[in-house]
Amino acid sequence: MDLPPERLTRFARHIVLPELGGAGQVALASAHVVLVGCGGIGSPVLQYLAAAGVGQLTLIDRDVVDASNLQRQTIFAEADIGRAKAEAAADWVRRFDAALKVAAHAGTVGDDNAEALLEGATLVLDGSDNFATRLTVSDTCVRMGIPLTSAALGRFQGQVANFAGHRSGHSCYRCFVGDAFDAEDCDTCADDGVLGAMAGIVGTLAAMQAVRVLTEGVATLGDPQWGRLHLFEGLVPSLRTMRIAKDPECSGCSKL
Repeated sequence: MDLPPERLTRFARHIVLPELGGAGQVALASAHVVLVGCGGIGSPVLQYLAAAGVGQLTLIDRDVVDASNLQRQTIFAEADIGRAKAEAAADWVRRFDAALKVAAHAGTVGDDNAEALLEGATLVLDGSDNFATRLTVSDTCVRMGIPLTSAALGRFQGQVANFAGHRSGHSCYRCFVGDAFDAEDCDTCADDGVLGAMAGIVGTLAAMQAVRVLTEGVATLGDPQWGRLHLFEGLVPSLRTMRIAKDPECSGCSKL
């Protein structure tokens, strides 16, 4: 794949980075990322993946834009209130870079449609707001052999990790949280609050980790850090990392 002159100009600051270069930019342009959740995390993720030139984006979200979202979900404006987030987010992409392919699914990810929605993905980035969706996405990624970037946010804390549960010896998201959680177990931003800038920090960190995965083997940004959970504490601030071990009894990945 060759980048036309106008794309070389647009991504010049990427291409001059020895750690990324032309090969890395081509890898980004050839990638297909499925973004689950277009809210607080998904909003900055989408901005930076689109800005990075990720060639194809599938956007999934079941919610509509609410006035209370505008404090942190920066791709939306007052005119979007009441619109499906996935559709409004797709329109943002089209305005930002017409060369990118984008599709929207205004609905949920469940056992009945997960494989169809994730088909053809180079990477899935999950910023959804409940464990039921997260576990379904993780299990589907393991079955389909798709890497997963997982990001979560609440109040002044955030966490980001890359998982490759489909690879031998690597943990999956279910190894981290187990089998007990469902949609009723989640705290929500409406209940607990969240600082808007925290969404930007966690979302951009997730985008950075996604770029590591998308350019693996063709750039020298460093390894994708599979199974390493990065925990960001905004009040201090501080960042620490812990390794998620593979659970030999995990119902999501142990039988591979």
